[in-house]
Amino acid sequence: MALHPDLAAFLELVEFGRLTGRSLPMHAMNVAQARAEFAGSSQVLDPSPPGSVAVSELQITARDGASLAARLYRQGGTADALQPVIFYLHGGGYVVGSLDSHDSVCRRLAALGEFAVLAPDYRLAPEQQFPVALHDVLDAANWLAEQAAALGLDKRQVVLAGDSVGASLAAVLAITAVEQPAQLAFKPLAQLLFYPVTDISCQRDSHREHAEGYLLETSTLEWFYQHYAPQPEQRLDWRVSPLLSTLRQPLAPAYLWVAEYDPLHDEGIAYRDWLQEGGTALTFARVEGLTHDFLRMSGIVGQVEGIYRDVGEWLKAIGGQS
Repeated sequence: MALHPDLAAFLELVEFGRLTGRSLPMHAMNVAQARAEFAGSSQVLDPSPPGSVAVSELQITARDGASLAARLYRQGGTADALQPVIFYLHGGGYVVGSLDSHDSVCRRLAALGEFAVLAPDYRLAPEQQFPVALHDVLDAANWLAEQAAALGLDKRQVVLAGDSVGASLAAVLAITAVEQPAQLAFKPLAQLLFYPVTDISCQRDSHREHAEGYLLETSTLEWFYQHYAPQPEQRLDWRVSPLLSTLRQPLAPAYLWVAEYDPLHDEGIAYRDWLQEGGTALTFARVEGLTHDFLRMSGIVGQVEGIYRDVGEWLKAIGGQS
């Protein structure tokens, strides 16, 4: 299928900016520039997220004493009963991304009404390399289990979720819950994974077919990975590349999304196959006509609204099974 026409027009503007020297690909920027560029993109991609969601600012202490910011999103205030919760991890290649860059995504998920959303931040590379980001999200997940009742949340109904490397981190937590259950203080209800990074040890056909011109570029992926996991052996660690896990047991039920025009498309398909081979209950969606990062594009692509509706229906079904 051809690129969605609204997205194609947006990408033409991006390309025009490069040709005229007004913008650079992310991998040609320094880290500070890349972070500022990514943060600013949210106001372009989705400038008007739902305003009816209540947001609380929280702080989580990591194992080394570092303070991690977090946000709790709820539709319509605090529920009387304990509320199921989406534990949402933002993308950004371990180098860019923040609570602000994915604020609209968390608001839209919370506005679906069934689940609250807890979004923890985690420390970024190159200042903090592997495995700090993973340790931070694991500490945040265990903090959620400890504080759930006080926050009005149900730790028996936690959906691990994220996009891009956030989805990779969520996938690693889901594997950890089965392979190393003592490390995670709850059994996840499900996992919601949008265009995850699942194997940084090699490139596949989609890395070459969609290397440039589709928002996320293959050279940018390599730039991210060099910052986060610079040693070759780190790329083979399943905690960086969950597709390389040798676990062959069912994980929490998964809803996995991939985008047609995404260099990560093929490793997403490979992860679908890996989940199915291990017996994980799986719902799979390949979104045609869109690129990586479509979850943040509600302001420019009307198709994304339907994606959130589909997620809402899946969440209702998952919650009803608990």
